[in-house]
Amino acid sequence: MKAVMVESFGARPRLRTVPDPAPESHGAVIRVMATGVCRSDWHGWVGHDPDIRLPHVPGHEFAGVVEAVGSQVRRWKVGDRVTMPFVAGCGSCPECHSGNQQVCDHQFQPGFTHWGSFAEYVAVHQADLNLVRLPEAMEFSTAASLGCRFVTSYRAVVDQGRVSAGQWVAVHGCGGVGLSAVMIASAAGARVVAVDIADDKLALARQLGASATVNATGVADVVEAVREITGGGAHVSLDALGHALTCFNSISCLRKRGRHVQVGLMLGEHTTPAIPMSRVIAHELEILGSHGMQAHRYDTLFAMLGPDGMDPSRLVGRTVSLEQSIDVLTAMDSFPGVGVTVINAF
Repeated sequence: MKAVMVESFGARPRLRTVPDPAPESHGAVIRVMATGVCRSDWHGWVGHDPDIRLPHVPGHEFAGVVEAVGSQVRRWKVGDRVTMPFVAGCGSCPECHSGNQQVCDHQFQPGFTHWGSFAEYVAVHQADLNLVRLPEAMEFSTAASLGCRFVTSYRAVVDQGRVSAGQWVAVHGCGGVGLSAVMIASAAGARVVAVDIADDKLALARQLGASATVNATGVADVVEAVREITGGGAHVSLDALGHALTCFNSISCLRKRGRHVQVGLMLGEHTTPAIPMSRVIAHELEILGSHGMQAHRYDTLFAMLGPDGMDPSRLVGRTVSLEQSIDVLTAMDSFPGVGVTVINAF
C-alpha cells in the first residue's frame, strides 16, 4: 500500500510503498476513504509524542470500509462503512468496564501507538468495541472531519462542559477543534464568544453560530474583552488550541463557578502552563480535561446532525491527495487555511 512515512522527527515525510496490514484476531483492517490532517499529527511529526516509534505512518481521523476482519470479530463484516474514535479501548481494564474507553488504561491510537491512516489501509484493534457504523447518508470526508476534533469537542462541550441553553461559552482558538466547539455549543443553545488571531477564522466562527468574536491581536486584554461581552464572564470556556496563553485566558475569563475545559493538547513547551489558581479557589472554578470520546456515545452525536442541527461537513475547508498531505502536515504550525483539511485521494 501507499503510505506517508515519517523516518526522522521534523524531517519531511516521504510517500512510500509498504506492506499491507493484516488484522489481528480481534481486529480489522479498514480501507481508508478519507482521513483528516490534524494538529495532533503535527505534534507527532515533530517528536512530541513518546509513543511514536520510527519509521511511522501518521493519521488518526479516518473513515472507510472494512476490508478484512479477524476470526474473533462478530459485529462487523467486509464492506461495512465505519469510523473510529482516535482513542480506543482494550475492553478489559476498569475504565473500559465503566464505559470510559477514552481514558483506557491500555488505550491504542492509530497514528501514535501504531501506524495510522495516512495510507490506503489502517489496522485497528478490538474492532467489536471500537468501530462505529456510519449513517448511510454521511460522506466519508464528512465522517473524517468528525475525527478527533469534532468528537472531542462534542464531549468537551456536552459531557465535560455540561453546556446548557442560554449560557455563555468562550472558545479560545478557531482551528478544527475550536470551530467544532462553536458549532456544537451553538446547537445546544449557548451563546458563543470565539477568540482567535485570524479574521477569516473568526468570520467562519460567526457563520457556524458564534454570537461574538474577539481578535486577540486587536484588543488590549482578551480576558477583559470576553468578560465585557458576556456580562461578567463565560459559564464555560475551552482552550481549543493547547497553548500556555490560551489556557490561562480561558480560565481567567470565567465567571464564578464556571468550568474550563482543556481540549487542545498541551505538549512540548506548553506541558506545564501557569494557572491562576488563586482565582480558581476564590471563584470555585472547575478545571476539566477532555480526551476523545467513546464509540458508544457516537449515536448521541449523530442524533444532533441534520438540516436542523449540526452539519460537520461545513468544517471541511479543503480536500487533498495523500501526497499533498505532506505539505499540509509540515506547515501546520503556521496555522494556514480555514477549517479541516481532509485527504480523500489515495
